[in-house]
Amino acid sequence: MDGYMQYLAELIPEKDSLKLVKTQAREYYKTHSPGECYVEGMHLYKSDNFQIQEVGVFLLGYSAHHNPDALSFMKDTVSQHENWKVQEILAMAFDNHCKIIGYENALPLIREWLGSDCANVRRAVSEGLRVWTSRPYFKEHPETAVSLLAANKEDESEYARKSVGNAIRDISKKHGDLVRAELETWDLSSKKVKQVYKLAGKFLNEKM
Repeated sequence: MDGYMQYLAELIPEKDSLKLVKTQAREYYKTHSPGECYVEGMHLYKSDNFQIQEVGVFLLGYSAHHNPDALSFMKDTVSQHENWKVQEILAMAFDNHCKIIGYENALPLIREWLGSDCANVRRAVSEGLRVWTSRPYFKEHPETAVSLLAANKEDESEYARKSVGNAIRDISKKHGDLVRAELETWDLSSKKVKQVYKLAGKFLNEKM
């Protein structure tokens, strides 16, 4: 295991390289079992190099369907990481997990994470699945995507609210009538809701 970490340390430059991180994680996943991905992911997360940690988070996402401990670690520990770039990887890793198990099968998990008391966990869902309606299941059921996101329109975290608003805005490009109908039901007396409303309705042909 130390050999792979050393390999990454020599390969990954000090400059941030998301493309390289994603490629290395994907290649490891293709050539190793889910169990091996879990063990290596946990090991890499102990690195002091945040990009090596990111590879580890990706591997945990790839292995979570095989080992629930991987998903728990992502939710409880990775979500507490202070580097926002690692939080972006958490969102991508969560999406990879949903893709592996199937987005319809992932609905209970998606609802669970959206209801978390941690803003980074909630945002991992709203951000990770963007564009929601380009994903299987949600492509055929855009109303479900809108409903899931809209439930967090008054999120306590501005960071999470912006993600919700932007995700709904994405959907409005192809499903403008659906999003417009949802927005018309919102109570804009809440400043939090109004903020999301403006973001979500940015591309609609009306004054928001």
